[in-house]
Amino acid sequence: MASGAASKPAGDVYEPKAAFASATSTGLQAAAVGAFVSAIQNALGSHSAGAAGFLTRTGGTIGTFAAMGAAFAFTEAAVANQREADDALNGLAGGCAAGFLAGIRTRSLPIAVGSCAVVGAAIATFDYAGQIAGATEEQKEEKRKNFFKTQPIFHKPSPAPSTE
Repeated sequence: MASGAASKPAGDVYEPKAAFASATSTGLQAAAVGAFVSAIQNALGSHSAGAAGFLTRTGGTIGTFAAMGAAFAFTEAAVANQREADDALNGLAGGCAAGFLAGIRTRSLPIAVGSCAVVGAAIATFDYAGQIAGATEEQKEEKRKNFFKTQPIFHKPSPAPSTE
């Protein structure tokens, strides 16, 4: 049981995520985006490969996108299942895995570690902001009241009307 689970309301029960199904689905979607990016790279490049360049010259982009998407989804789901919590730390771990793969493509460990930190922080920030924005109105109001201090209202006593 994760330490964050103790702070959850009694009715809020974690539902495990299917890590492999999520990784497969996200990997295929990312491969489609990678195919689009590869087609754009092929169209904008000057070469004699023709349309086959979509796979031969820039086809590695498809695999990279697919691997990053699958690594992100699998890591995010696996960390969430292990911690039994659905929060921004899961996105941090998934983003780090995806960023590390992007950095490894450059064949540089410092770039891979830096990409891990940058992509992980960006995804975690996005997830945290989404959790705030996706809250109910009552939760938002409570968070706002806790964040902003209320100013005391001082009233000057008005002079009593004279009876003279």
